[in-house]
Order: sequence, then C-alpha cells, then structure tokens
Amino acid sequence: MIGPVARVAAMAPYALADVDAPGMTSLAQNESAFGPSPLALAAGVQALKDGALYPDPDWRDLRAAIAGVHDLSAERILCGAGSMELIGALIRAYAGPGDTVLGTAHGYLFVATACSQAGANYATVPEPGLRVDVDALLAGITPATRIVFLCNPGNPTGTRIETAEILRLRAALPEGVILAIDQAYGEFDDQPPGPGFALVDQGNTVVLRTFSKAYALAGARVGWGVAPTEIATQMRKLLNPNNVAAASQAMAAAAMRDQGHMHGIVVRTAAIRGEFCHALTEAGFAIPESHTNFVLIPFADAATADAADKALRAGGFLVRGMGGYGLPHCLRATVGAAEAMRDVARIVAPFTKDIP
Repeated sequence: MIGPVARVAAMAPYALADVDAPGMTSLAQNESAFGPSPLALAAGVQALKDGALYPDPDWRDLRAAIAGVHDLSAERILCGAGSMELIGALIRAYAGPGDTVLGTAHGYLFVATACSQAGANYATVPEPGLRVDVDALLAGITPATRIVFLCNPGNPTGTRIETAEILRLRAALPEGVILAIDQAYGEFDDQPPGPGFALVDQGNTVVLRTFSKAYALAGARVGWGVAPTEIATQMRKLLNPNNVAAASQAMAAAAMRDQGHMHGIVVRTAAIRGEFCHALTEAGFAIPESHTNFVLIPFADAATADAADKALRAGGFLVRGMGGYGLPHCLRATVGAAEAMRDVARIVAPFTKDIP
C-alpha cells in the first residue's frame, strides 16, 4: 500500500479531551455552562428549512454582524469552521519548511499541529509564573521566524497580559514577522478589544476569535478573524469553500447581535469561577488568576495530579490532564454548573496535603 508523505507519517494526531465516558460530567473541553442565545437557536432552525442549499461562501450576514458589533471592516473578516481552521490556514500560507513559528511554552497545542502540517518548525519560549513574557518572545526571534503566535488570555493557563504589553511586542517585532493573537477567550477579558483590532491596520497582525466559548456555540463550529487585506486574501485560498454551514452562520450572526445574552454568560461564568477559585485557595491551592471559562489547578507533582484526576473520575467528573502542555502537575477544569464546581472543589481539596 502506498505510504503517506514523510511529515504526515511522522505526525501524532491532535489529542482532544477524553470524554468517552457515559454518565460522567465533562469539564474537560471548555464548553459553556450555559446555552446559546434563544435568538441563535431560532435562527438555526429557520436556516435548516433551506438545508438543500449551499451556505453563503462569503458569510455576508455573519460578517456584517461581527463588523457592526466590533466596528470593523467586513472585507477584512474571515470565517472558519472554528478558529482552528483559520489558524491552520494562516500557518500554511506564511510558514513552510525552513520557517519557524514562535509561541510560548504553554500555548495552544493546535499551533504545533498546524506547523507539522505545513512542514514548519514550532519553537517556544518559557512562560515564567504561567504568564506570557514579551521579552522572552522578542529574545526568541531568529531570521527564520515568520509568525509569532500569542494566546491572550492563555489556554491552558487562563492568565493574560495587558494590552500595552501586546502593543509593545508588536512595535518591537521585525516588520516581516506576523503577530497572530488568539483571543478565543477574549470575551472573558475585561480589556477593550479595540487596540488589538487596530493593530491589523499596520498590515502585519491577525486577530482570531471564536463563537465556541462565550457565545456557547461550540457545536456549530464557527470561528472568525480579522486580517490585513493581503493576508486575508492568501488565507482564504486555503479555506474550504462553503466551510461554515448555513445553520451555523445563521446561529453565529444572531448570537453576535445578542450581546446581552453573551455578556450574561460571561458574568454568570465569572461568578461561578470566582466561587470555585475561592474554595480552592481556601483549601491551600495556588490558583493562577483566570480570565477564561476554565481554571488551572496546580498540584505538588504529577503523581498527585493523577491521583486527584482518578478521584474526580470516581466522583463522576472528567477534567483535562495537562501533561501535553508541559504541566503534568496540573489539571484544567472547565467552569460548569455551580453545584458541580462545589463538588469538584470538595473532591480535590484533600490533595493539597502534599503541596509545600
């Protein structure tokens, strides 16, 4: 049988959370604890009536909704089947064999997968204190660097850096290096998004977002991004035609126009997250400040984290182990219903006994 090309044969499949456990409560995939906007649900049902037709390949209504809310140029907006499709398109368009994409030690792992698909090198710099270090990124730039990839707020750390630091990073990067800012959890960050979007006008920055988190549409698979016209043109060549289903486009557009519902999800999520973090801190954990819909829980070591994970599974809860992110002593728990988070805090509390 014919074999695959060498770089594909050498790749490991991208690892999703293990959620194949009937009857368990999954807190492993950073899904919203609350449902989508009723307006989004109604729009999706209406769109299904035209299910015999292909979706709008230009995402016109969805782009108009995004542009209207964020005061952006619709022509610069790209939509994808989740932000993962856009990440892959950007890297394939601008990095290949001999090129380097620079990220951070605990950054989003799909970036490494996308680099493998493109044959590009993925390099990382440390995140002291589980926070992105702009100076470390600048020190990591080499002549081979084509893209600097920054998650803010970060996944799986939940931490963020100030917008001023992002502006400083962009100003210090070489002109020929693209800065990609992944803001999948941007709605949970109380910093105004305008300055980040304004960097796109410089011609060398791409900002990515998603409807999967704060808009509670993970199942619809819709991501979006803002890019300079030339970069958007190249990325679009690599997107599948008709990539976002008609019902998904309709749901996302309605969700974007229902900002009140989205902000309600953010507020309720933050309240549960605050109670959960307080309980863990009271138990003795040192919890990184989260600006997302999840919490990173550090234990004394990997063995303790594994024991806590087993206890959670015995109690009916699935969380995410962080070994793949270079944090084997940590678990990541999505913010779920308040009662579930109280149970999780109660189950993991005894495992602080080994923390110095």
